[in-house]
Amino acid sequence: MSDLKYWLGFNLVKGIGTAKVQALLGAFGSLEAAWQANELQLKKLGFDQRAIKSFLETRPTLDLDKAMAAVEAAGITLLTWDSDDYPAYLREVDGAPPLLYLDGRLADIDRWAVAVVGTRRLTQYGRQVTRELVAGLVRNGVTIISGLARGIDAVAHQTALDAGGRTIAVLGSGLDCIYPSENRQLAERISDGRGAVISEYSLGVKPEAKNFPPRNRIISGLSLGVIVVEAGERSGALITSRFALEQGRDVFAVPGNINWPASKGPNRLIQQGAKLVTCVEDVLDELNLAMVLEKTAVQKILPDTPEEAALLAHLSQQPVHIDDLSRAAGLPSGQVSSTLTLMELKGMVQQVGGLNYVVMREPDPEYQTSQDEKE
Repeated sequence: MSDLKYWLGFNLVKGIGTAKVQALLGAFGSLEAAWQANELQLKKLGFDQRAIKSFLETRPTLDLDKAMAAVEAAGITLLTWDSDDYPAYLREVDGAPPLLYLDGRLADIDRWAVAVVGTRRLTQYGRQVTRELVAGLVRNGVTIISGLARGIDAVAHQTALDAGGRTIAVLGSGLDCIYPSENRQLAERISDGRGAVISEYSLGVKPEAKNFPPRNRIISGLSLGVIVVEAGERSGALITSRFALEQGRDVFAVPGNINWPASKGPNRLIQQGAKLVTCVEDVLDELNLAMVLEKTAVQKILPDTPEEAALLAHLSQQPVHIDDLSRAAGLPSGQVSSTLTLMELKGMVQQVGGLNYVVMREPDPEYQTSQDEKE
């Protein structure tokens, strides 16, 4: 995208949020053109003086090429409203971030996602319930969304990874400022092939308290529904549930002991109409998510040629360049290119840019055994 650096530029200007970016695109057609806007043009768009001052003072100090280089050096992917990979459900909600910073990789199956959120001061009951619900969701192919915070969030992410599932963590800081610091290794596990860590905040942004409520709208926006396990009466998890309702998402709550502070939030949500959760089937049935893996089985087409099998043997969720595949598989580059094209149409592999490919599923063990026996 030729104007990607301008999306980054406006993200780096304080006071330029979703509504203003929409206004700029409507008036100028692109953010590249909008980057040259003068004070009078911004006033005509309804920009307040504070935002205008921020933009006009910040613009000359920004080297956008240098800023882009820093993002690339950190291994971060930028997704904008114009990106094909921008999460579809999030794109639909009011206030969707114009720009997302992503460490890791999103997958098609992430459209079947459920958020699991709750208090940092979890009880043993909350830990147990979170593990049971997340493990059940993962068994059914559901991606787990949460906020990488201490407590329920961390247990949800950890359980998803341990169960071999996918999980997405949404931060209230820049991707280079993982908070809390003890979850840095957990964030690395998530981004290393089993999901993604994302944020709307630029590199270097610290985890300030004001950043977390906006972060919560992304958690709910990525999800089909939100499960609140344990939460105090003023917990951020309840903010996430309010965003979920505004976005037309389902809200679920796990009941708890009426004398426990951590149960006051979910118990109150149930009083207000949230769906009571006693087992994972309550969530799967309500969202029609039972056996997502079975629903997607038609996409799991087995390789039907030796060339496809040879390429699959050298593909994983880590990008591999087509030239490296050709050498590893011992096949001519033209044959590799045409085979990969067919495999991509089948949903077996995906090109992730620069002629690099990743596998969309693991090779079927029984098929691999049969191929080995034939050879």
